[in-house]
Order: sequence, then structure tokens, then C-alpha cells
Amino acid sequence: MTDFLAAQDRALLARHGLDTFDALWARQLDAVDEPNTARGGWSSVFRLDLEGQGYYLKRQSNYQMRTLHAPFGEPSFAREFRNISRYERFGIPALKAAFFGERKVDGEVRAILLTRALDGWDDLDSFLQRWSDLSAAQHSMILQACGQLARRLHGARQVHGCFYPKHIFLQATGEGYQAQLIDLEKTRPLLFGSRDRAKDLEPLLRRAPEWTEAQLRELLAAYLDQPRDSTLIDSWLTRLHARRSHKETR
Repeated sequence: MTDFLAAQDRALLARHGLDTFDALWARQLDAVDEPNTARGGWSSVFRLDLEGQGYYLKRQSNYQMRTLHAPFGEPSFAREFRNISRYERFGIPALKAAFFGERKVDGEVRAILLTRALDGWDDLDSFLQRWSDLSAAQHSMILQACGQLARRLHGARQVHGCFYPKHIFLQATGEGYQAQLIDLEKTRPLLFGSRDRAKDLEPLLRRAPEWTEAQLRELLAAYLDQPRDSTLIDSWLTRLHARRSHKETR
């Protein structure tokens, strides 16, 4: 089976003897959290640092899921890698893969996904925790970055499926903030128009109670590419609030 090895990372991984599946599988590292043991197997994440470049090395064994692509099951990393590749192809800002491979060893299905760490970036959750300490200008730039990210995602007719603050990463630039996404495992095509779009956006609003109505309008203005007093934003706010109320009362 042919493994994926990003050209940008090939030389660095080769210098450390980590440019093959077997080498990455055997590398001894401390897990960053407890292994996930669902699906009849296990999946674990490790931090790898090489010459100032950080990576997250994810390994799994018999951690299978059924998809339309593989109705009899495949490693969940296979789907995540396909989605990472799809985001890159569509120009949606997201984490980047450095290596992907899978093997069958004595009936055991193993998979590896190595991604570049987003060092220098912070998730939206961390900004929300200190939201009251940020300036109005920072609020505006963050809201615009999140709205523009959602517009690019849905403009490429993709639904993230977990559009939560912990999955949106931001980095300050000279002119504002840039944003990108992680955790792409649940991504799927956008099939049902505004219904899918609202379903994808609503969890973000529900998990950001710090945002005022005016700030929600600013985010939606960036998302819809409309002025903040647009009647289209009024209708979207009504739809999102209704969906949020329904979720909270279930």
C-alpha cells in the first residue's frame, strides 16, 4: 500500500529516520491524553517535536468505522485524511497532514496520521474564556475571521459537523486574525442548502454565550457578506435562535 508523505516534511522526517510507517509506529512517545477505546480497538495521540517543528502523531489499531467509501469498515484516520486532503484541494484553511498510512498485521488493522502542530495558534475557546479582557477591535477581528472561515467552508459545499470553538484555531496577523479548522473526521458534503448551513453554525453560537446580539450580527455579516443591518441577517438570527432553543429544551 502506498503511504502519503508530504514533500514539505520528507527531509525532516528522513533525517530522524521517521519517514516510514514502521518507524512512526515504533517511536516511543508519551500520549497527550487517554487512549480512545471505542469501536473494539484503540486510538491514541502523541506529541512529536523535531528541530523546532511540532507534530501530532496519531496511531490506532482496529479502530474501524463504516462509511460510504468503505461500507465494511476502515480506520477512522482514513476518512480524516481524505477530508484533510479535500480541504486543501478546496482551499479551506485547516490542519495539514505530513504522513498517512495503514497496514494489516496478523489480522490487526493499524493506521497512522501525522499532522503538523498548530504552534502559535490558539483555539477560539481560549479567546472566549478571556473575552471580556479583549478590546472591541479584537472582538470584531475574531468575529470576522470566524464568519469568513464558515463562508469559505460552506462556499466549498462542505459541512464540518463539529463547528465548535475548540475546533477553530486563530492566529493574529498584522491586519487581524486568520482562522483554520481541525478535527475534520465528521466533514461531509453540504446537501441540504440553508438547512445544513444552519445546522453547522448553530453549535458555535450555542457554545459562545459571551457573544452579544450585535456581535452575532457581525459574525453573520462576514459569513453572508452582507451589511450588519441586512434583513437576511435578521432571518438567519431568527432561524439560529429557534434551533438553539429547540436543542436546549430537548
